[in-house]
Amino acid sequence: MAALDTDEVIRLEGVWKIFGERGAEVITALQQRQLTASEVYMEYDCHIGVADCSFDVRRGEIFCVMGLSGSGKSTVVRHLNRLIEPTAGSIHVFGRDLLALKPKELRRLRAHEIGMVFQHMALLPHLTVRDNVILPLAIRGEAQARSWQVARDCLALVNLSGHEERYPAQLSGGMQQRVGLARALASDPSLLLMDEPFSALDPLIRRQLQQEFKDIAAQLQKTTVFITHDLAEAVNIGDRIAMMKSGRIVQIGTPDEIINHPADDYVREFVAGAEK
Repeated sequence: MAALDTDEVIRLEGVWKIFGERGAEVITALQQRQLTASEVYMEYDCHIGVADCSFDVRRGEIFCVMGLSGSGKSTVVRHLNRLIEPTAGSIHVFGRDLLALKPKELRRLRAHEIGMVFQHMALLPHLTVRDNVILPLAIRGEAQARSWQVARDCLALVNLSGHEERYPAQLSGGMQQRVGLARALASDPSLLLMDEPFSALDPLIRRQLQQEFKDIAAQLQKTTVFITHDLAEAVNIGDRIAMMKSGRIVQIGTPDEIINHPADDYVREFVAGAEK
């Protein structure tokens, strides 16, 4: 393997995820034969989650992974903090072999260096906005005074100053997602993983949050992996875009390269559909 670039935050090389007990056999079969997903299921009782994925993410970059439902994009992002273990391949984060980390090291990485925002915010309804935001700090045992100051700062970043004492049920969907982002920022992670965070929102609120997030990421220099099924969102947010189909990455490029130089008919049709 080539030496890791000091400007790389993430490097995946040849990552496979096969769901089922015969994963190694499936990988060998796929490398030797052109099997479809249904043929893999019928022959091996396995499902292809990710197939031979490789990419790097650079410091300060917003790297979008996009594709249709079932393309493998959310499975990929869950490998980056080992919520999912790969069947094969290597994953390096901050220059460290993610698969070699012991449980204590992995917990520390998740708590201090990686923040994650999901489509469904998973806010705790019985906690105030402030207490939801400081939850990662409370788990780490941070002092209350410092945690409250962090909450104020993070809520100001997402334009929710003055809402500290409200509860999630008192907020709109867009405001709840802002709280989720503030919570992810509270531990000051170097890497953000965003799994379709705005997809459930109305289009106007979605576009507003996209711009706000871009501004925050630029201001704080947060390296981000952003999962989406919306090409317009990927083009608006991403420095580079990885297009996925059936568990495989079919093209990686800048928004201009994806739109103007599609690698195959799948990407070409995706782009044409987005333009209609």
